[in-house]
Amino acid sequence: MRLIPISGLILFAGFSVSSVLAQQVDGFLGLGTARADSAGKSINTFSDGNLYETPALGGVFTDFGASLFFNQQVGVGWTLSWRAAHDYAGLQYRPQFNTFDAIVQPVKLRTRRSAPEFRAGIGFASVHFDYNDQQSCDQVPGCPSSHHFVAHIGVATRLYLIGHFFLRPAVDVHYVNDFFPFGSNWVPRYSMSFGYSFGKP
Repeated sequence: MRLIPISGLILFAGFSVSSVLAQQVDGFLGLGTARADSAGKSINTFSDGNLYETPALGGVFTDFGASLFFNQQVGVGWTLSWRAAHDYAGLQYRPQFNTFDAIVQPVKLRTRRSAPEFRAGIGFASVHFDYNDQQSCDQVPGCPSSHHFVAHIGVATRLYLIGHFFLRPAVDVHYVNDFFPFGSNWVPRYSMSFGYSFGKP
């Protein structure tokens, strides 16, 4: 439960309540990656004279999301993307991205087997650190956790395989305000998910 923030649970509950008004509700789960350069710093994390490099953002992220469409063209969505603990200058850290979007899926681009969607919205990125003592945490900027406003755009396509089951390749671009743990505020993310449409038109 620690990985899924309360705001995400509230939004997901909102999807459940408002789904009676929706023409279609989608859920998906998949894997992807997010990329950002290293901040290029060396940190004496444990005050022992050994310098630890700050890493670039990367690795395998787990993606979970839900979308609610009010008609064949307009909807809203929530996506959570997170990565398990990994090394950052000698400490373990866990990054995650939450986005809340408006969605447009142009009717002219839809086929019986595919449905492209364009997304734009806002959210937040978080970086959480695990540490054993306050002294080592104090050496690492943002420890024990930092939170950053995100502006987001993305494009995805639901490719229907059998019935309501689909594959969902997606490309997302995040602008993360003051993303100081890393060397870039621009964070592209690439993912492939498997999902199901309830009430597919």
